Amino acid sequence: MKHIAIIGSGPAGYYTAEAAQKQWGDGVMIDIFDRLPVPFGLIRTGVAPDHQSIKGVSKRYEAVAQSDNVRFLGNVTVGEHITIAELENLYDAVVLATGAPHDKKLGMEGEDLSGVYGSAAFVGWYNGHPHFATLDPDVSGTSAVVIGNGNVALDVARILAKTRAEFAGSDIVAHALDILETSRIEQITILGRRGPHQIAMTTKELGELAHLERACPRVDPADLPEEGEDALLEPGQRKSVTHLRGFAAIPESHRADKDIEIDFDFFASPKRLIGEGGKVTGVEVERTKLDGGRAVGTGETYVVPASLVVCCIGYQTSPIPGVPFEESAGRFANVDGRILPGLYCVGWARRGPSGTIGTNRPDGFSVVERIVEDMASGEISGTHQGGEGFDALAKARGIEPVRFRDWKKIEAAEVERARHDAPREKFVHVDHMIEAAKG
Repeated sequence: MKHIAIIGSGPAGYYTAEAAQKQWGDGVMIDIFDRLPVPFGLIRTGVAPDHQSIKGVSKRYEAVAQSDNVRFLGNVTVGEHITIAELENLYDAVVLATGAPHDKKLGMEGEDLSGVYGSAAFVGWYNGHPHFATLDPDVSGTSAVVIGNGNVALDVARILAKTRAEFAGSDIVAHALDILETSRIEQITILGRRGPHQIAMTTKELGELAHLERACPRVDPADLPEEGEDALLEPGQRKSVTHLRGFAAIPESHRADKDIEIDFDFFASPKRLIGEGGKVTGVEVERTKLDGGRAVGTGETYVVPASLVVCCIGYQTSPIPGVPFEESAGRFANVDGRILPGLYCVGWARRGPSGTIGTNRPDGFSVVERIVEDMASGEISGTHQGGEGFDALAKARGIEPVRFRDWKKIEAAEVERARHDAPREKFVHVDHMIEAAKG
């Protein structure tokens, strides 16, 4: 019997469990640990609350979780309740699927001003992540700046622009919905260092901006390349740029009917954040141009007013004591998912914050192949205690993990307390989750 520990219950963790099942069938026991009492990682707290269809992939993970040879062990923090070294002594292989939960820093003046947030914190706030439930962003100003040209930047801009009615059917948490309803924001500027051909925004997410009730997207026609150059793009990218061209062609008469403008400011590189009285008031930006695909500064600067700034420039994995870590890349040091024989990583913890949810599936199968190789070579043995050993250690330390059946109680309670137009109302405090788990 093989014993595998997976740290992290998001997509990468469950795809790895699925791959282990396909490799060893009933000959493997898999324990999936998570520091929160609830599973599914970014599916729960990262995917936009108004994108419920994407969250549907959790049904696939649930089928894996309810297998006889898979256990969910929530509310267990590696490094606090148990160390990596202890897990390595208990399991044949330990796989880190911890994602990248921390914001990459801008590294510029003014980053610590009030009103400046990283996207992990801001998205976690409106998605009900317990670590960010008390964020309480100030939306009383009229101008917001979103730094970044990816889908997360689009999510943030869209959430800031929507009316309360437009959140019907979403699982945005009540505390965020109540604050957003008081918003006085009239201008949302999305800053991108490069141009329309270099965006990392997908067609569906861009297209949604054209159908917002009170907001209208804007693109400066001068920022768009010659239309013939679009033929050089991949089909998906070409469709995204077609949306941007459509935004540029929206007549001013249509814009006049909208309360909020979402302005795409391309070739704009933030240089510093400006503040007054400790609060952000603007972003100093340098105009850029492309040089061999790279954005280089032109020396021309200007200031974009901002009472709220959300930085969507990437994420970093959390270091774990005793595990080699690449600070520059924000991920664990690894070769094809292998950190050391017996210790592996997968998903964003392996490759950094890139790719889609589905990208994690081949990652999971790849890391299981590494485990098979190390077992075949004798680098690791299949003689560990596995879950029985952890259960004994947990009992001795007074650790009471939340099991998947407990999570189902939490889920049922969230559904029961939902608003009339929402699928659930998430608990945003761990102690409330534990209370619900205990019935």
